[in-house]
Amino acid sequence: MTGVAISELRHTLGTGAPVVRAIPLPAARERQSVTVTCPSHPAVDDLFGHLGGTLPVADEATLNVYQALTATLTTHYWYLATLTAWAARQGIPAEDADRYVRGLFQGVGRALSDETRSLHQLAADHEAPKGANERIRTTWFDTANADALGKALDALLSDLR
Repeated sequence: MTGVAISELRHTLGTGAPVVRAIPLPAARERQSVTVTCPSHPAVDDLFGHLGGTLPVADEATLNVYQALTATLTTHYWYLATLTAWAARQGIPAEDADRYVRGLFQGVGRALSDETRSLHQLAADHEAPKGANERIRTTWFDTANADALGKALDALLSDLR
């Protein structure tokens, strides 16, 4: 229950029983999702441990930061849909553009499983100096764009508190 504090849930339920908040994601059904839990509880952490792993956090303020990160999932899909729509406007059949974009990002997404490389290293691995990827990253995802994303996340986090 996004934005509902444990104390509020205890009050609403009229119980002193343990209450654990969790952020289960759709990938849990494939046992490939790390689930943030607060507070840590052996039964809950064991359950989500079988569904891809748990990331217990000590307090609800930290949980809310993870909740804000979770709120970016559909933005990622809209980004991909925007790429597909742009390609279609360039004359590529929409079905072909959709198929290509899905395949492109599924392949790139698999690189995320290599936790020995930072996200910045993964980006560098896919970018030639002065190449097309660097050009789009530095012209589209500039400081103003990054700041706008940060401000949107800050506002959401403020609301979650």
